[in-house]
Amino acid sequence: MPRFLHIADIHLGFDRYDNKVRTQDFFYTLMDVVERYAIAPQVDFVLVAGDLFEHRNLQPNILNQAQAVLSLLKDAGIPVLAIEGNHDNRPYGVNTSWLRYLADWEMLYLLEPGDVARGEPFYSPWDAETKHGGYIDLPCGVRVLGSSWYGSTAPRAIEQIAAAIGELPPAPGPTVLLFHHGLEGQIARYQGALRYGDLLPLKQAGVDYLALGHIHKNYEIEGWVFNPGSLEANSIDEARFERGAYLVDICPDGIRAELKRDYRQRPIVRLRQTLRGSETVEDVQQTAIALVQQAISLGQLQPDTQPIVELRLEGEVGFERTELDVRSLQQQLQSLSNALIFLLKFEADVRTFESPVGEEASRDQVEREVFLDLLTANSTYKNRAPALAQGLIDLKNRQIEGRPEPDLYELVQSLLTSENSERRD
Repeated sequence: MPRFLHIADIHLGFDRYDNKVRTQDFFYTLMDVVERYAIAPQVDFVLVAGDLFEHRNLQPNILNQAQAVLSLLKDAGIPVLAIEGNHDNRPYGVNTSWLRYLADWEMLYLLEPGDVARGEPFYSPWDAETKHGGYIDLPCGVRVLGSSWYGSTAPRAIEQIAAAIGELPPAPGPTVLLFHHGLEGQIARYQGALRYGDLLPLKQAGVDYLALGHIHKNYEIEGWVFNPGSLEANSIDEARFERGAYLVDICPDGIRAELKRDYRQRPIVRLRQTLRGSETVEDVQQTAIALVQQAISLGQLQPDTQPIVELRLEGEVGFERTELDVRSLQQQLQSLSNALIFLLKFEADVRTFESPVGEEASRDQVEREVFLDLLTANSTYKNRAPALAQGLIDLKNRQIEGRPEPDLYELVQSLLTSENSERRD
């Protein structure tokens, strides 16, 4: 009974948060998955359905990470069959890539269709000497076929793949196809997704297991289409996705694919607070601190795991956004939570107060209401808004009258003195 591991979207070299430890997470995750679900159960082969790497151009240490994992599998006698994804595919007109380099050094089998425009057959069997080929028949009795990254031309490519499969010699057993593309309805705002009907020519051509990659969320359809999702979350938003690695058994009665999720992953904690608009800057700071402390006390956030934490402050605030030192608060919360990365999203709107001023209002009335709007919307000044609005009008009138600066200064001082007295009371 053939058994294999299906993984995709590994993204070695991930650097979105410019954090070296986070980049290493993706390597340690892959290593743990391979040791747990490929080497320990001694699978017959491993499938990598695209995006082994985050970038086409690699730093030496990222290439070393890939070689370290692939060497373990090679030493265990487990072949790795891979295709390029949109992140690590070769640019147009370029003949090589880092996956091709790994294939040339016999670290993996890069299964690629031939160039039909140059007279090559679409699918040729793997050639051990040239280390090229579009498909391979494995000793366990499974045929594995590769594909390329097709982007928006995927529906047409599927028809070409299905026709090419029909021209091959009979498979020794079940047929698996590696394909890097996503289906519609799985995630929002995904342009160019395939419809399920687009895949049916592959099933009709004899594909028993369609090994997908590209979308970082797990899904499976009709017992033959499987997408494991990414091994690690590539963004905070992806924390809500179920994802993992498929450990697959091809049984006489069909496919048994079990999604494995119990492996090393960086915890991600998302917190949210809606502000009412009446809070001061100090209130918002204390609210954020209390929210993190509560998450720790409830066990939702465990500082010893060095999680990634996101705190969103939404709603309205009664002060100018620049009055809150977001960076300082973020550093304080990161220290409190011991987070590897702490993202503080201060997305609250500044509260506004709209006074009912009619069209017949005089200039003085409009002016007064504008001052009232500004003062009432500020949590610090709203309780004394009428008096302060009148004070600002008086200050403006004195300026127009050409009163000397000492008179202007005296009025400002009286307003500030009165404000401070009110606060003490």
